[in-house]
Amino acid sequence: MKLVSTKLIQSEDTLAQSLYDEQGVILLARGMKLTSNVIQKLLDRGITYVYIEGDIDDDQYYEPIISDQLRQKAVHTLNDTFRGIKQAGLLSKSYVLQTKEMELKEVVDQILYEVEGNESSLTLLSDIMITNDYILQHSLNVAIYSIAVGKQLSYTSEQLKELGIGALLHDVGKIFIESEILNKPSSLDETEFQIIKSHTKLGFDYLRSYPGFPKNVAQCAYQHHERLDGSGYPLGLYDKDIIPYAKIIAVADVFDAVTSNRVYREALLPHEALEILYAGAVREFDITIIEAFKKSIAVYPEGLMVNLSDGSSGKVIRQNKHLCDRPIIRVTEVQGKILDNPYELNLGKVMNTLIKEVIKNR
Repeated sequence: MKLVSTKLIQSEDTLAQSLYDEQGVILLARGMKLTSNVIQKLLDRGITYVYIEGDIDDDQYYEPIISDQLRQKAVHTLNDTFRGIKQAGLLSKSYVLQTKEMELKEVVDQILYEVEGNESSLTLLSDIMITNDYILQHSLNVAIYSIAVGKQLSYTSEQLKELGIGALLHDVGKIFIESEILNKPSSLDETEFQIIKSHTKLGFDYLRSYPGFPKNVAQCAYQHHERLDGSGYPLGLYDKDIIPYAKIIAVADVFDAVTSNRVYREALLPHEALEILYAGAVREFDITIIEAFKKSIAVYPEGLMVNLSDGSSGKVIRQNKHLCDRPIIRVTEVQGKILDNPYELNLGKVMNTLIKEVIKNR
């Protein structure tokens, strides 16, 4: 099993994981031979990476961080909630949230339960679900990442639930913005950019009108684009004035955005996305949160092919829980020579060997 960029999949490659729609219906079954038409549809749907059967270790299987059933339930709940809000409009205030409050809280409770019960490092790079709505997947992913970071920071159960709701609904204001602007493939002009930026205030106004959620939930929508140095929006807040939940969601939001395929940008791998976060550390993002985030995710997910600093190459096969950037590698090639007997190399124990680069050209 190899994790391969969708752009590098070839006709006749065999899918190593089933792909579902948001209703739980299998669209592409594990073991299916991929055609050029299917590959193009995956690209059109924004699928970033997929698992395909490899030449070795075909018994390896990727286990998702949250169950297929929970992801389907979460996306379905978010879809119903967002669709109801959009149909009712801003003037309706938040009666839709009143009808969906318990379902949203139940989704967060189940995410918390599954994240706490899963000792694996997070990787959402290769989602098993195909949906036409980026905001649905993005909102769910940001919630999963945020809860994992909160857990790493020793948040209480109640804090994690509050953070989870805030993360799920952080982009709710985008529902009130025209899709033509949200999904514009070319650069936004200044007027369009100001409209995009208004989603923070729109989301804040909508959420604060509903008394069923804590006040911090609305603040998550308002502040997740604020930055520590005051360069963010909509208020240009500085470090001490930004709530901790919003600081966490800011990191999760950027990470998920840059590791997702969009109409205007190709997806980055997790280690590349972390470089962006670290570049903004202290100035834009809280370094403590970035460190907690790094400890929560798989910097090099299972299935990636990598070159090592000692001249060998191989595939990431397992993670070291507390050394997330030093996984266990199945070495298959040394100095350009393919090995008859591949071996495992635990980078958590062999500290003088590093991952030099990810092999992207297959």
